[in-house]
Amino acid sequence: MAPIKKIEERHADGRRKADVWPLPLDETFLETLFRDLFHNHWQGLTFGPMIAGGAYELRCPEQPQRISYGGGYLTVHWGRFGHFHLCLGESRADPETAAHRRPSKAELVRGMDKHGNPVTWSLRVENGKGESTLSIYFPNPFLTDEDGLAERPDWSRLALWHYALETYAGHQPDGRDTAGQGFGH
Repeated sequence: MAPIKKIEERHADGRRKADVWPLPLDETFLETLFRDLFHNHWQGLTFGPMIAGGAYELRCPEQPQRISYGGGYLTVHWGRFGHFHLCLGESRADPETAAHRRPSKAELVRGMDKHGNPVTWSLRVENGKGESTLSIYFPNPFLTDEDGLAERPDWSRLALWHYALETYAGHQPDGRDTAGQGFGH
């Protein structure tokens, strides 16, 4: 894959906010990406929508029993643990509703602390109106599997981020990922 150009998001005062790699929005690419993440890497994912007034950070309870695609929607199903649907393409809705539901953004995002050092690694998806439909947080070296703060960074937890960055954005790690010191520094 040809490397995707990285965009630097900045705060109003010029401080670095995030590094963003905008991903292709075609259905085949997105279906492949989400099937791969939820089928092969489910153990490391924290996911949910980030909406005004709410942040859902859920963990996969087990490997999905089924991942299917049809009618423009990806469905990830865990049986008794529930499921979700994510619009990735064309649906049977009227044109205005279909345009609202379809992704307008799918981005790999490396979020920065107040000093411009990485502290979060994620994938965010927004619909046609710029509303969050899904955020996936990759394992974080500053957090434990139990969602607590780590005593010291575990840089091996960046393996899935590095995999996603290389596989879906065409970039090797650039060395910046280990510059951070964690939350609150």
